[in-house]
Order: sequence, then structure tokens, then C-alpha cells
Amino acid sequence: MNITLRTPAETPFNPAELAALGEGQMAYVRPMQSEDVARFFPQAPKIEPGLQLFALLSASGEPIMLTDSRDAAVANAWAHDLETVSLH
Repeated sequence: MNITLRTPAETPFNPAELAALGEGQMAYVRPMQSEDVARFFPQAPKIEPGLQLFALLSASGEPIMLTDSRDAAVANAWAHDLETVSLH
């Protein structure tokens, strides 16, 4: 992966540039409550409230999959040659 780093004197990344970093190469796992699913997965059927779920999202934040297991989300990323990263 090629990422061009900028010096502090240069213009910061704009939102489109940030979204493109790692696209097709990286993904992240986001824990979420079932109440938040519709925001990321509008086509998902209604899910029982109060469930802990995990979404696999592309580097740009596009949803890839939803599961009830963090391990399943990470395995799906690996199966599609995506490196998972942690966001804090």
C-alpha cells in the first residue's frame, strides 16, 4: 500500500482523501448495539433491541457485513484480503 505522508506545513487531508486511504485494502470492526444497525445497514430487517453486534466497515466507512461475533467479522475481512485496523 502506498500512502503519501504530509509534513505539518502542508495542507491537511480533506475528507475525500481520508476516505480513500486504505480503500480495498483495510477495514475496521465496529461494535454496535442492534438499535444502531439501521444507520449503517438500512436494508437490514428489524433486529431485537439490546443485542451486541459487530459491523465490518471499509476504510471509507461503507458497511461490508454484520455479525454477532467480532471473530467472524475479522475472519471475513481476512477472507477478502482486507487488513483490519483498530480505531480509538
